[in-house]
Amino acid sequence: MNAEAAPAATPGTRRPGGRTARTRAAVRDAVLTGLAEHGYPGITVEYVAEHSGVHKTTLYRRWGGLEGMVADALDMAGEDDWTPPDTGTLAGDLRALARHTVDSFADPVRAAAPTAFVAAAFQSAQAAEALRTFYTVRFSRCESIVDRAVARGEAAPDTDAGAVVRALSAPLFLRLFITREPVDEALADQTAAATHAAVGSGAYRRPAPTTA
Repeated sequence: MNAEAAPAATPGTRRPGGRTARTRAAVRDAVLTGLAEHGYPGITVEYVAEHSGVHKTTLYRRWGGLEGMVADALDMAGEDDWTPPDTGTLAGDLRALARHTVDSFADPVRAAAPTAFVAAAFQSAQAAEALRTFYTVRFSRCESIVDRAVARGEAAPDTDAGAVVRALSAPLFLRLFITREPVDEALADQTAAATHAAVGSGAYRRPAPTTA
């Protein structure tokens, strides 16, 4: 299938529907399949063209190359309507969010593509920027967990919500992507409990502004 050319996409922007959207989705699916099967070093523009049905010339004209296609696939991943859990308590929300992270990587098939995205970020500045944007949006959505806790009186008003959600993810991501150790529900619960205790102790309160 051939596709009409479109300007190179900027991460974080929305695109029109119709044929352009179908082309973009086909390329995204081919990129995800390639990352899952071969990893970032093993995927090529030729592979994406063959599996998406989009001519190689169009791929270069629209995305500039493989880096642009990987970045746009990440951008599309961030355009969903996912929202963090709302259990009614901070402890419950942190536990549910940590378990969600573990569950997302429990199946090796499902985990292959996101793991490859992280690997790509170490080899491509464009992929790294797209990954940073993706997680900035994800973490920003998760800050509502802390905002609700503040409203319920479970956390101090000056609690740094961004620091809390990053602290919850950090031990899990360390094992998933750096040490490549297994993660499970028990680890998720332990990480959530530690983060909850740190919030209660005031560890994530923003420092008071200094005066001149």
